[in-house]
Amino acid sequence: MKNHVLKFGLKMFIAATFLASCSAPSIEDTVNASIQETKVSFPQSKLLTAKAASYTLSNWMGALDENQKLTAFTIPGTHDSGARYETFSGTAKCQNLSIDDQLKAGVRYLDIRGRHYNNTFEIHHGVVYQKINFTNVLNSCKSFLAQNPSETIIMSLKEEHTASGNNRTYEATFDSYVQQFPELFSLGNTIPTLKSVKGKIVLLRRFAAVNTKGIDATNWTDNAVFEINATQAIKVQDVYKVADNVAKWTVITALANEAKLSNDAKLYLNYCSGYKSGLFGIPSIPTVSNAINPKVKSFFTTNVSGHFGIVIMDFTDVTTNDLMIKTNFN
Repeated sequence: MKNHVLKFGLKMFIAATFLASCSAPSIEDTVNASIQETKVSFPQSKLLTAKAASYTLSNWMGALDENQKLTAFTIPGTHDSGARYETFSGTAKCQNLSIDDQLKAGVRYLDIRGRHYNNTFEIHHGVVYQKINFTNVLNSCKSFLAQNPSETIIMSLKEEHTASGNNRTYEATFDSYVQQFPELFSLGNTIPTLKSVKGKIVLLRRFAAVNTKGIDATNWTDNAVFEINATQAIKVQDVYKVADNVAKWTVITALANEAKLSNDAKLYLNYCSGYKSGLFGIPSIPTVSNAINPKVKSFFTTNVSGHFGIVIMDFTDVTTNDLMIKTNFN
């Protein structure tokens, strides 16, 4: 989602008397136990590997065929993964769960938005600072992967909001993080096999770089369904300005079904997120997620087998992630 919060900032203040400020609830303690203990069992005839008889959402990738490319799987993801806070209700918050709990809930694609500020990355959604920085995100990923070495994380990194106080490029600051976290990143420019990137973050790069660095997704088209034909072929559905939830659902299912019928050469990114413009043109994120998320859950209740690409949601939840993951084993 492009910086719509910045665009509507003035309108937010005009509408302040109509909207109540809110911040994300601290819900980690209430969900942590259920996330860690969630297990799924399958009939022996359905197993891809012996390990698939029982797994938790923290280690489900360990039950997959490690010789397959990541494009061969259905992978739960989150849009604006660090966005849990907002000034005006419905305008910036995209997730209830922290990064740590998203990973424990089965999420393996993180959409990280970093503002370049004083030679660091602060996590933002538009103008709204999300009270964490990139070091916090990487520490969460490093800790999770150390505890679950069978897993990998695909991370989209995009420059967000207005840069300030820097004396180097965004790429140079990213390189400094790679140096601080040696061996954590996989920076190849094509989709790898699971075996080759266990315990690592696979970079999907949405910022400019002089040197080859991660999977190139810089040619991102705004508010569209589009393809990127770089070294790694990518197809993206990111229609985020949603006038009609029915139309949004149509493009989601179209890409999901295309991914199912494809081979593993192309990476599919299917953004189920978006916003509708409400009073005074102020964006409302829940107006879309409240309509689309139940449809995603229903889709994976009936579509129980196949690879559907990376399915990226606002307000991820354990139940829907579990249904997506099951498609890898049926």
